[in-house]
Amino acid sequence: MSKHSKDQAEFVDWFRQSSPYIHAHRGKVFVLSFGGEAIADDSFANLVHDIALLNGLGIRLVLVPGARPQIEQQLADRGADMQVVNGLRVTDDDGLACVKEANGMVRVEIEALLSMGLANSPMAGVRIRVSSGNFVTAKPLGVIEGIDYRHTGEVRRVDAEALRSLLDSGSIALVPALGYSPTGEVFNLSAADVAGAVAAALRADKLIFLTENKAADTRGRVISAMVPREVDQLLARRKRLPEDQARVLHNAAAACRAGVNRVHILDRHRDGILLSELFTRDGAGTLITAEPYELTRTARIDDVGGILELIAPMEAAGILVKRSRELLEQEIDQFTVVERDGTVIACAALYPFPEEGLAELACVAVHTDYRGARRGDELLSHVEDRARAMHIGGLFVLSTRTTHWFRERGFQNASVDRLPKRRRDLYNWRRGSKVFIKPL
Repeated sequence: MSKHSKDQAEFVDWFRQSSPYIHAHRGKVFVLSFGGEAIADDSFANLVHDIALLNGLGIRLVLVPGARPQIEQQLADRGADMQVVNGLRVTDDDGLACVKEANGMVRVEIEALLSMGLANSPMAGVRIRVSSGNFVTAKPLGVIEGIDYRHTGEVRRVDAEALRSLLDSGSIALVPALGYSPTGEVFNLSAADVAGAVAAALRADKLIFLTENKAADTRGRVISAMVPREVDQLLARRKRLPEDQARVLHNAAAACRAGVNRVHILDRHRDGILLSELFTRDGAGTLITAEPYELTRTARIDDVGGILELIAPMEAAGILVKRSRELLEQEIDQFTVVERDGTVIACAALYPFPEEGLAELACVAVHTDYRGARRGDELLSHVEDRARAMHIGGLFVLSTRTTHWFRERGFQNASVDRLPKRRRDLYNWRRGSKVFIKPL
């Protein structure tokens, strides 16, 4: 096979493999943030071409550009400076003038490049509308530890309705790192903060950060995937991360918790990384996803270890009767578990006594990190449905330390005599558990 034929075959193969992603991304909302360094780079035109391609594929885009080097250049031209305290810039009157001018220049540069339609160029025949506006309401950061941050602000609210209207019209929305107050003040904002807030307000399908620093482990290897709690751990463990990188990671985790399903952190120095991340199976950067889906299901044999780990503290406290691994393996089909991120965080067992129309609810346990979020109630509801499917008329439970929890959920005091005979014969009088029954 000639080189030309091989290259053509590889292209066809790649294009076919990308088609599921093309279909999946069409009509979705992506918020894309990049720094002023990317805009100042000679390769920025390539990024603009990729943005135009995403728009042509039906992706609804919101661009949130930074302008740090442009601001610094304006400050240098004026012989001014912007003080940085605790990683935050103090924006005085001169600084604010530079911030306004730099953001205006960035906006014009992006609009100009997205307006190109020259023949024999990647933008040939492209007609893209770019719209900007006062979408972000901000408030002053104020005085922190005695430092007045003046015109440096933080996001207060995002006009999601106005942004959706722009996206619905087919425009690319351009949101600068500026915020406005109801009294007409202008505030200097972090582009990462704005991007995170915009993505959360729109419930965007993706938030994408093109950064100067890749998300890497202590050996410099790119971290391929994280969930928000792992981001928290990384930030707590590595106190000396560059301020802009730490801010991106913080906003990535916050956006996931606010309903953005996927956040991508990409090294903007790699040409074409945006397309590689979005249209290939393995991606090219760091993916941060919302906590994986929680599933309530019948237990399997490979859940035995997780169940034992979950119930061990309650067994040690005398709340649950101790179960051996062998017994648990024999009875695993009786258990229902709640799985989160591959970990068993709750369990309950159901032992039917069909002759008496009753079933025992036993070994109810919820991991301490997940209590208080009604997981116990959801687990109980699932077990009750399972019992009804067996034509069971009521549940009974034996409890020593959690009696109030069961009483609050409709279980009523009963005597040991109400237990099915087989269960009554096994009753531990020394343990003295109280009996509760709930009709279904």
